Order: sequence, then structure tokens, then C-alpha cells
Amino acid sequence: MELAEAAEEEAASAFRAIDRTAERNQWKVIEAFKKHKVSDYHFSGSTGYGYNDRGREVLDLVYADAMGAEAALVRPHFASGTHTISTALFGVLRPGNELLYITGSPYDTLHKVIGKPGDGKGSLRDWGVHCSEVALLSDGSLDWTSIASAITARTKVIGVQRSRGYDWRSSFTIAQIAEIVERIKAIRNDLIVFVDNCYGEFTELKEPTEVGADLMAGSLIKNPGGGLAETGGYIAGKQAYVEAASYRLTAPGIGSEVGAMLGTLRSIYQGLFLAPLLVGQALKGSVLAAALFQRLGFETKPRWDEPRTDLIQAVRFGAPEPLIAFVQSIQKAAAVDAHVVPEPWDMPGYENPVIMAAGTFIQGGSLELSADAPIREPYIAYMQGGLTYAHAKYGILTALERLVLEGQIVIKPYIT
Repeated sequence: MELAEAAEEEAASAFRAIDRTAERNQWKVIEAFKKHKVSDYHFSGSTGYGYNDRGREVLDLVYADAMGAEAALVRPHFASGTHTISTALFGVLRPGNELLYITGSPYDTLHKVIGKPGDGKGSLRDWGVHCSEVALLSDGSLDWTSIASAITARTKVIGVQRSRGYDWRSSFTIAQIAEIVERIKAIRNDLIVFVDNCYGEFTELKEPTEVGADLMAGSLIKNPGGGLAETGGYIAGKQAYVEAASYRLTAPGIGSEVGAMLGTLRSIYQGLFLAPLLVGQALKGSVLAAALFQRLGFETKPRWDEPRTDLIQAVRFGAPEPLIAFVQSIQKAAAVDAHVVPEPWDMPGYENPVIMAAGTFIQGGSLELSADAPIREPYIAYMQGGLTYAHAKYGILTALERLVLEGQIVIKPYIT
């Protein structure tokens, strides 16, 4: 506790900045609700085809305004963030087109979406879409020389992963995404800039679509669901591209006009309302983790005083034992399934064994306190979430206590 309180005092300026961002984003969301006259009848779910579901239609409009986009598609029918991203990409890409990721290799679960030529599983490559990537420079910045060389006549979509994923790099800020859009459009104005916005919503004052991104996608069981949305995802951006994605989700000619919401509307609306506040709580937990582990001599990314553009806090442990102990301790601090001990296993869609702590009310809900890590060098844990700062703090201290008791960390020299 003494160590944590010292870290809190050190990081007080970061906490204040997070509170201000949460406040402004809360106002932005409320303005979107007010503009579209949200009322309790919008929370009634539809059945069957879901024709003329006014709650669903207004939800799309509210999300579009909150994200500064022309249009949005918000549905519980998206099974995950990967499903949502896949739908967006399949919606705008055609055989012979190219998807070029310029932020290095995308998140592990997208590797199966991209696939291999002729893999027979319906991946992008299986459908004749060319996929390539440009590695980041050693300092984590974009390699613009290689990007310019990699763009060809068949390139249609430029992929940007905002979050760090399982890489030891900084996530891309909104200012950096604005620069990416400007430079890509200068190369070719018809290129579609797509942003994987998972973990990024409401961490800054603007979203990628507010600074020129053509299309973006995210998961409702992460930031924008506010801990209440039980499933789903959103796609936002230019009207034509969102419409193309809607045809992939349902069927050509049907698009966003159908889809029974089955009692999910209230939780999705209210989750969006709460999201700015709860994202702020989670960000404070990440800042505390960084400040505390930095005091103990660990490398963290970002550091507590660096700009934040997503929820994820990475801590480099350098060995599998403390990494696994940390993740297991986050599970132990949960209100749900605290008695369960996670172990590394070969999860579908991942390249290495992965350990995941997810004692959450919503299965896989990573706005709630959670942590995960691939079991590979240099043994980095990725912590995110915490619907309340107190829970995040409790999880961090629970992990620290175990690491001390097992002799993984000696804290006496750090206490004054």
C-alpha cells in the first residue's frame, strides 16, 4: 500500500488529465443522445426480421455522431472484435485487391482472417485478396519509404492497428493517425484507410474517423460497451463503406435493414453512455500499474507519464514464471471466477500458447479487469480494464503480493 500510494502521488497529473478527457467524452456522447432524441421506446427489442426497428436505427445514428463518422453499424450479431474487423475488410475488398497493413503484423487473431492462398477456409487470401504488411522501424515508427514502395495499383485498403497488440511498441495516437491519413491520401486519394480501433475508444478526445480515417471497427465488450453490452461490435466511417460492410454481415440488398436486436438495445445504449467514465477508470488502473512497476525496476510500455491512446499496459517480466504468476493473480483478484487458476493453452487463432485472466461478468469483456500474455520471449504481460479504479488497484496489489511472497520481487529497497 505504501508503494502504491507513492505511485499514485507521482502520477496525480496523469489521473487529472484522464478525468478531463472522460468528462469531455461524456459530454460528446450525451450530445449524440440528445440530437437523436433517444427515448425509452428505443430500448424495446425486435424479433424475427427486425424490420423498422427504430431503436436499432437510432443506435447507428448515435454511434456515428459519437465517433464523428458519416455512418455506423452497431449490432449484437458481431461475435467478437475479430469478426467485426473481418466483416469490414471483406465488405470493401474484392478479388485482385490488396490489403496493406502499414503498422507491422496485425493482432494474432487476424492472421487466420488474412490466411494463406488456397487454404480453403474462406480467408481473404483464399478469396483472391492480396495481403501484405510493412514492418515498423526499430523505434516503433512507420517506415514511410517502404510504405510508399509497397503501395501498388491493386492496393485498396491501408490497415492500421491502433493498439500495440502483442508487440512491444507504442500504440498509435489520434495525432499520429491523422498524420497517417494525410500522408496516405497524398500518395493516392482513393485508398481506404481502415483502423482497428479496439481498446482505443474514448481514451482521447477524438476517434480515428474524426481525423479522416475512412473506416474503423471495434468490439462492444471492450471500451464502447461500457461493461454492460453482452456481445457485439460496431463499424463506423464513410457511408458507402459502412453500407458495404452491412451487406457482408447480412446479405447483398438487405444490409442494415434487418437484424432482430432481441432485448440488447438498453444495455448497448446505456453501455455507450457509461463508456467514457469507465474507460477513464481503466486508464487510471493502467497508469498505476506502470508507475508502480517502474518503481520496482521493470520496463513498462507506456510509462506512466507517456500519452495513452488505448487501455493496454504492457509489463516486461523477462521470464515465464513471474509472467504466469502475474496473470494468475489478476484472475485471483476478480469478483467472478476468482477460484479459477488460468493456465497457458493453445487458444484458437493464436500463434503461441496464451494465458488469459478473465474473471469478468461479460465473458471476454476486456473493459473489465483482465490480463493476458503469449508464452514467448521476452515474456510480456498485457493488462487492461477495470470497471472501477479500486478493482484495478486491488488486482495490481494482489499480483504484487504474490510476486513478493514467491521471491520474484524484493520491494524493501523501494519503500522509503
